[in-house]
Amino acid sequence: MKQQVAIITGAGSGIGRETAKLLAKKDMTIVLVDFDDNNGQETLEAVKEHNQHAIFVHADVSKSQDVKKYVAAAKENFGKIDIFINNAGILSPPSLLGDIEEETFDKVIAVNLKGAFLGLKYVLKEMEQQKSGVIVNTASAAGIQGQPYLGGYAASKHGVIGLTKTAAIEYGPSGIRVNAICPGGVVTNMTKGLESSPEENGPMRRLATPKEIANVISFLISTNASYVNGAVMTIDGGLTS
Repeated sequence: MKQQVAIITGAGSGIGRETAKLLAKKDMTIVLVDFDDNNGQETLEAVKEHNQHAIFVHADVSKSQDVKKYVAAAKENFGKIDIFINNAGILSPPSLLGDIEEETFDKVIAVNLKGAFLGLKYVLKEMEQQKSGVIVNTASAAGIQGQPYLGGYAASKHGVIGLTKTAAIEYGPSGIRVNAICPGGVVTNMTKGLESSPEENGPMRRLATPKEIANVISFLISTNASYVNGAVMTIDGGLTS
């Protein structure tokens, strides 16, 4: 199969959906992964306007069996995995660190960090056999600096950066590149209710659009970024400068 095959987790909305649409326009085959069936199907319909080679897989990325399922679906339907956008994530209600419920912390870590780990664990095995592949992990500006009232989220995204750097070192010799993106505020359903003043959004005084993030992902998985490995790329309008 000549078309590149990409798996995108968290594909039902926001950055995941915009990335899926962009890659479909570039004639890539897409495996869409999300926990929300309705959102996932909506993305599938949007993708198929540009490329009929796409499927949707329902999965909870924090569960090994579900991760194995979406990896197997990619292999069984399309024979390979060229690109992995390890993007699924959640926020928790803003709270002081000392007031975060243990159950809430566990859930954020399970989806954002364990989910990223499991995706890497099972996709890297396939890419290692192929001796090729590109992975982009979605971290956050909160993975670079502290995030008041989002302590669990910040901890999870710091962990994603650690996984990224480790994987880049371990699997670079196998022809696999692994990088992370660190968006600042992005206009998505997930960030609704977290209003901030223009000054808090950084020097550009606005949030990013999902398409602006997708454009950077598209670059990182392209041959134009063939020597970019282990990078932690901020896309935050200068927020963490």
